[in-house]
Amino acid sequence: MLRLLERFYGKPKPPKSILPTLASRADPYEMILYANCGYPATDKVCTKGFEALKKQVGLRPDDILGASDQKLAEVFQGTGMVPELRGQRIREIAARVKHEFGGDLRLALSGPLAEARKALKKFPTIADPGADKILLFTRTAPVAAVPSNCVEVTVRIFRGEPYKNYGQNYRAAQDILQEGLPENCDSRIRAYLLLKHHGQEICKRSAPLCDQCPVTRYCRYFRLQRPA
Repeated sequence: MLRLLERFYGKPKPPKSILPTLASRADPYEMILYANCGYPATDKVCTKGFEALKKQVGLRPDDILGASDQKLAEVFQGTGMVPELRGQRIREIAARVKHEFGGDLRLALSGPLAEARKALKKFPTIADPGADKILLFTRTAPVAAVPSNCVEVTVRIFRGEPYKNYGQNYRAAQDILQEGLPENCDSRIRAYLLLKHHGQEICKRSAPLCDQCPVTRYCRYFRLQRPA
């Protein structure tokens, strides 16, 4: 199924700001900054905000902490709503990394997985889906991360009708990926990116475009929905 998606969409490409190549090891601090640089948090606005922050202020905690509130708000103009709030969040992230984690968040993730997840969830906007993504893309652990904005895609394909509850869909999708993929970061990063692309382009949350889908032969939802 993933091979068909890759043939249809092409090789998966992560945002260059956080992961230059699929073989790269992303930085957890920069991934958290990136997730807070746009709102709503799409790749387009997060990339724009992240690049503006990098160019106009810098990414180091001291760079951010040395910038004024006004400057941080200016950086995020044109990258979605409430730029002032995002400026405050970026400052909070920088302060926590510097004062609580000694400037090295990656070191804090090197212990037990439960503790690493707990540390990540202290940051603004980072819940279980965000923590799982960071753990996977930093290659801290090959967790079965699920794209947070299209958790129903995997459930549709393999189980049929998605659940009404976000948490149920997320856990069900994780179980499917856990069972169906090799337990290594390469396989699970590839699956994450392809499923995310599929959810954005065709397998949309409210109105999936089943007539355009390249994986209907594997899709239980399609078999259940099509006329007899």
